[in-house]
Amino acid sequence: MAVYAYLRVSTDQRDGDNQRYDVLVYANARGLGPLQFVEDTASGRLAWRERAMGRLLMETTQAGDVVLFAEVSRTARSTLQVLEMLACCMQRGVHVHIAKQQMVLDGSMQSRIA
Repeated sequence: MAVYAYLRVSTDQRDGDNQRYDVLVYANARGLGPLQFVEDTASGRLAWRERAMGRLLMETTQAGDVVLFAEVSRTARSTLQVLEMLACCMQRGVHVHIAKQQMVLDGSMQSRIA
């Protein structure tokens, strides 16, 4: 099982230090690691499949892997895009953790309700 932390900033003038901190605190509290960081500089307007996240979720991850995001807003700009990305993860058996919202989508009954 690999654990990936996806960090996205919208411009190269911003940094992902806050996201990195939130992800590390969350991962350490839950014993997730070691983390493999995937850093991306891309606008949220760009579809998730066209960013580094698309390659990560559709080409790199395997069933049982974990992808950790600092918060939902780092995944996509629209609700439809977020749901599409989460559906892709569930179909591939990739577990999703979202640190700020304390969400775990891992196929369990609790995550199915969420």
